[in-house]
Amino acid sequence: MLLEFTVGNYRSFFDKKTLSMKAQKISEPGNDNVVVENSYRVLKTLAIYGANSSGKSNLVRALNTMIACVLSSVKLNDGDSLLYDPFLLLQGNQAPTFFEIVFMLDNSCYRYGFCYSHFNIEEEWLFVKGTPRSKESPLYIRNNDGIAINEKLFAEGEGGEKILNDNRLFLSLCAQLGGSVSKKVLSWFQSKISVISGINNQNYRTFSELQFHKKTDISIKALDFLKKLQLGFVRLETKEENLTFPDDFPDELKAKLSKELEGKKQLNLNSIHHVYSRQGIEKGVQDFSFYERESSGTIKLFDLAGPLFETLDSGSVLVIDELDAKMHPLISQHIIDLFNDIATNPNHAQLIFTTHDTHLLSTKNMRRDQIWFTEKNAAEQTDLYCLTDIVLPDGTKPRNNANYERNYIAGRYGAIPFILNE
Repeated sequence: MLLEFTVGNYRSFFDKKTLSMKAQKISEPGNDNVVVENSYRVLKTLAIYGANSSGKSNLVRALNTMIACVLSSVKLNDGDSLLYDPFLLLQGNQAPTFFEIVFMLDNSCYRYGFCYSHFNIEEEWLFVKGTPRSKESPLYIRNNDGIAINEKLFAEGEGGEKILNDNRLFLSLCAQLGGSVSKKVLSWFQSKISVISGINNQNYRTFSELQFHKKTDISIKALDFLKKLQLGFVRLETKEENLTFPDDFPDELKAKLSKELEGKKQLNLNSIHHVYSRQGIEKGVQDFSFYERESSGTIKLFDLAGPLFETLDSGSVLVIDELDAKMHPLISQHIIDLFNDIATNPNHAQLIFTTHDTHLLSTKNMRRDQIWFTEKNAAEQTDLYCLTDIVLPDGTKPRNNANYERNYIAGRYGAIPFILNE
């Protein structure tokens, strides 16, 4: 489970900011959105609000960039550039980007991070501990002076510093050399956390299609979910067919690609609808080409279904930028409920999402520590803060019986757009 993510000097984030999934010691009557693992109290869901261009998407991109840095490090050659995208609105800023993540894995809590510039890993560290009250132990610490290795807990790292390139992560090298701890940590980035877009949902469409075509357990649960939303169709069917080209496709290119794609198949998805008499009596079914006849919102829900239910099944972390795009507020709420409900989320999966949907701002839906905001200061640097961090004009903090939606729209929590009147 994800506990914390910290970013510094990346896009609109200059100062280090931390997003925390740790449940705070606050009283939230009637709300059970917390799970306990190895004495850690962790939130199942978390919402991030803010005005357009306030940094919500940059926070999601930062997490995705850290994952990409970890997973792509094995492919780097000496001298290759890194994914360096610093804050550009501070004159002369050439400071390193900072990423750090804290997560639970096999009853241990790992803290892993690194700082990097355009071509070099400047610092890197990996720590581990057991329960929240346990003392944290370093596995290795890397800086300009070299790499200090805990020989007792991280013997797999010994000697690795001698063959390490300046632009490569030590974790990646140790995992490639067969290190058991480093492979386990690296596998968390590979299989236990995913970042997707709620706008460019076609990017993971193929995954959902394959799940439905193979009729996996994931697709069965996903279809049940879609039926409950009453989107109009009775069922979905996939058909494996030969690849075809549009009528206006250039002949020369068609001939070339036909040889390369010979024998390969494509999946076609159809939605099956009831046909009715004028009296409203069912008289049969009609199949539609799903992507041609269904609404953009329905298509998004299908595309989302694969990642959503794979996450719930594996007990991993799913981060969605713009969850509410093209989606009715009640459907957004239903997706969040899937993660908050122990019956549909027995494996302690987590959902983090950015949104503008203020209907979700309710004491019935979210704890105060599940509601976060992004806001830019006068220098266009993004600030990140939780509802529990806010001090109101009268010196008090938001109460658990407050009207969060009304107060947010009224500007009491900040993180809203200011529109100039001419």
